[in-house]
Amino acid sequence: MEGVPKDLENSQRVDAQALNVDSGNINKLDYGKPSAHAVDKDSWEQVGVMMVTGFNCAYVLSFSNLMLVPLGWYWGITCLIIIGAFTYYANWLLAGFHIIDGRRFIRYRDLMGYVFGRRLYYITWILQFMTLLLGNMGFILLGGRALKEINSEFSSSTIRLQVFIVITGFVYFVFAFLVPTMSAMRNWLATSAVLTITYEVILLVILFKDGKRNDVVRDYKIHGSKADKVFNAFGAIAAILVCNTSGLLPEIQSTLRKPAVINMRKALVLQYTIGLSIYYGVSIVGYWAYGSSVSEYLPSELSGPKWAKVVINSVAFLQSIVSQHMFCAPIHEALDTKFLRLDEKMFSKDNLLRRLVLRWMVFGVNTFVTALFPFMGDFVNLFGSFTLFPLTFIFPSMVFLKIKGKGSKGVEKAWHWSNIIVFSLLSVITTAAAIRLIINNARIYHFFADT
Repeated sequence: MEGVPKDLENSQRVDAQALNVDSGNINKLDYGKPSAHAVDKDSWEQVGVMMVTGFNCAYVLSFSNLMLVPLGWYWGITCLIIIGAFTYYANWLLAGFHIIDGRRFIRYRDLMGYVFGRRLYYITWILQFMTLLLGNMGFILLGGRALKEINSEFSSSTIRLQVFIVITGFVYFVFAFLVPTMSAMRNWLATSAVLTITYEVILLVILFKDGKRNDVVRDYKIHGSKADKVFNAFGAIAAILVCNTSGLLPEIQSTLRKPAVINMRKALVLQYTIGLSIYYGVSIVGYWAYGSSVSEYLPSELSGPKWAKVVINSVAFLQSIVSQHMFCAPIHEALDTKFLRLDEKMFSKDNLLRRLVLRWMVFGVNTFVTALFPFMGDFVNLFGSFTLFPLTFIFPSMVFLKIKGKGSKGVEKAWHWSNIIVFSLLSVITTAAAIRLIINNARIYHFFADT
């Protein structure tokens, strides 16, 4: 693969000393603080299943609308393939930088700070935590939507979306308190996998049934003005990126047993084969079944039966409890490492009280903001554009040039420089598209809107 260091591509085992910073100007401050969470514990199979179920979460119920409606069939499928392939490559490359100068980096910001200095440390910290916080708000919103759909099947009373958002935030808080770390999710992954298979199989059966109806005229045209089409297309590109990556690969990799680089790449193969085929499949079939009128939340579009819609929403909600934890765990890790007593066990009396306060603070703020701005899609497009483009594509190429630049070929340098330039431009354009979407929604909706 072009631009990949040969010693990482050809060897079966990565030498911890193979990657070294080749610049005398490196800021080698200590960015390797000990973690309050478990490190070096998990198998690649466990991490692979966690990633497959994590990305096949309730978000897939909105991807038909977010990814394919603005692009149509040709550009939609093309972008799905290209962005999926590039994202896999970028994560594969980043996984190889887990060990530099014989040091293992368990946090993305630590890696960037060690290689580039304090400024990139804080930039990475801000981008990554913005991604995780906005993503968690999106999960809370989707969970609230699922509960509201269930309520609508049994009652004609109009309970506001905000009530279900608060319920969702509370349930997520309880789970995060009882299952404090990413490694602790191991006992829940089998349940999450069963729930994922259950709701996605039922969903696909109904989608195929609805798609075969002859009494429905489906429109696959891209609607809107020329400006709308352009901005919405770039917003869709950001959404495709969101469904493929998380911006927290080093944190996930930190839980793996040695050799961490090889094991992380095995887990990535699982995600980008089995995992990708499922969430891409649901997105494509959803668009095929309903065309450009497909809802931003698929279960609200389904023809029935009633029990199936209830099961899909119920199981999607339950599965999201587990999957959202993977995306929020680095925030919990940072707070726990800062405020818990590291010389005591995670479930000691003092640490239990501290963790209760920390989790309540995170989910209290996130739940309130979600209830205030319940605009589906905005969360996905914004953190996919402004934060995930740098974290996924730009920063790994920057690290490569810093570490392997002097000894690399001209083609490799050109490849990584082109990645930095192209994806920087895409980040700016897609961020502008996301901001435009937010402005448009602000004109339509109001604070605490019952969407």
